Amino acid sequence: MERRDLEIFLTLAEELHFGRTAERLHVSTARVSQTIKKMERRIGVPLFERTSRQVTLTPVGQRFFDDVGPAFQQIEEGIARAVAAGRGVDGVLRVGFIGTAVGQFVIEVADLFHGRHPDCEVQIVECRYSEGITYLHSDQVDVMLVGAPSLKPDVTESAILFREPPVLAVSSRHPFARRESVSMDDLARDKVLRPRSFADEEDALVVPPTTPGGRTIERGTTFGTIQEMLALIGAGKGVFVVPTHARRYDARPDVAYVPIHDGQPFGWRLLWLTSGENARIRAFVRAATDYVHHHPDPLLAS
Repeated sequence: MERRDLEIFLTLAEELHFGRTAERLHVSTARVSQTIKKMERRIGVPLFERTSRQVTLTPVGQRFFDDVGPAFQQIEEGIARAVAAGRGVDGVLRVGFIGTAVGQFVIEVADLFHGRHPDCEVQIVECRYSEGITYLHSDQVDVMLVGAPSLKPDVTESAILFREPPVLAVSSRHPFARRESVSMDDLARDKVLRPRSFADEEDALVVPPTTPGGRTIERGTTFGTIQEMLALIGAGKGVFVVPTHARRYDARPDVAYVPIHDGQPFGWRLLWLTSGENARIRAFVRAATDYVHHHPDPLLAS
């Protein structure tokens, strides 16, 4: 049953007049009459009683109106909201992040974005490290700042906004804490923590399963949040690879950060569901790109 057919039925049920219905919908009276006859043939019973003086709903017609009317209205409102979201930069945009420093970066970008689009509210959402981009798929955020690419085919990513060298977070009592730097091969000399609920391929984006020399990197205790990770490291339960900004924003007396001289840099970029892309997301990506252009070291600027 076509959307236009339902619209004609519902309008006639309200007006109870073929002429007024046709005028309201900008169609001919014949079109209204033909549509109702077609629907009645499909359903198998009359929906309206027609006389020379009046038009009334039959009991079946009334029931059909009561059932279909609210659902049709909800669909129409949903379409209107989708069109508005796609065409205009207003409403609410939820932006997810993981970590203190990048949280400040997101706030700075949000301020720039809001200055350009004052009718759009930006809500900042802190995300658990171990949940990764599940926040996108569970519709908790619209766009998310992450330090590694997504492996999901239904996710779109921006160009890399900025890069950060990696450092190894170790206990301040660890032998590595006294070194100027370590290598990726050194990761095989201790247990590396693992984000809880990460799939192997997601985990490998930050810590590969083997070193460049072919040695296995043994994984240890799992963690859910950055604070859990740091507490485990401070207690000597393992080590983990983190971005350089942790040395400034996550400083702790029981944790040391040692540069990894041959490590893969973190590439920070924005991710969003391809099916959910709209004007708000595109405008936020532009704001983030412009902010980075004017701040060569965006984490220090924030």
